[in-house]
Amino acid sequence: MTTAEAYFARCEQLYLAGGHAAVRRAAREGLDALGPSPDLYCWLAVGHTAADEDDHDDAAEEAFRAGLKLDPDHLGLLAGYTELCLRADGFEHPGRSARAVALTARIKALAPESPEAERVESAERLHRRGYWEDIRLQAARAAVTSRAVEEQSADLTYALRRHGDQDARAAVRAHETARPTDRRAAVLAATLDALSGPWNAPVRLLARYRTAAWVVSVVLSYATNLVLRETGVVDSFSLWGWLWLLPMALVDRRFAAARRAGEERVVARLEAGLSAAGETTGRTGHQPIG
Repeated sequence: MTTAEAYFARCEQLYLAGGHAAVRRAAREGLDALGPSPDLYCWLAVGHTAADEDDHDDAAEEAFRAGLKLDPDHLGLLAGYTELCLRADGFEHPGRSARAVALTARIKALAPESPEAERVESAERLHRRGYWEDIRLQAARAAVTSRAVEEQSADLTYALRRHGDQDARAAVRAHETARPTDRRAAVLAATLDALSGPWNAPVRLLARYRTAAWVVSVVLSYATNLVLRETGVVDSFSLWGWLWLLPMALVDRRFAAARRAGEERVVARLEAGLSAAGETTGRTGHQPIG
């Protein structure tokens, strides 16, 4: 039988890989196999809160409460539940939002200098953020996404230049097979899969020169709107000029879908490998490293 420590390690590795649904599956499997456990309930709740959806928030609260019934002083459960309550909408979930005060006081009383207490303090600052702080947070998230897209475009450009349109897909697949849990390799392979074929040649071209294509699109949009206004066709800026941006917006959507597909591949392989390792551990009686 797989040990509790093996389930904890599996949940941690899947979480770090971004496999939140896989974390939930691993935690449920552990609960079914080993029975109630505060740590597994904590991982189950974390897997739900990461989804940041109402249904998942409800399931996360159930998991937090079930774990705290077993261990009322579990710092991980208390910190995670506090963060969930702090981000709850006070109008839609007044009870959940109100519980944040008591939970925060509980953590500070139990372990005021702990990492969990610092997490709660950070969550409180985030909860109290103002309008400008919210804008900066959104800008930071947009910057992270932009860097991911730029990396994806650069990898695609390099692969196509080195191997050509015909051979790049096979070469990248071979690299992905050799490194099955390499996120960057999986994303590149998924991108080439999504953009393969002669009908996707224009998309590949725009993707390879994404930055320049965006600049040209913006300039054309502005120039078109300016001409339309100066000639009296429209009184102000219209949607017609912004149509130049549509092809690049579609390219970025294709990129985002391919990125998700690649990340899902990595998580699926990691989950399968960890599950197989757990089964082997159960048969041999040894715990896995890590």
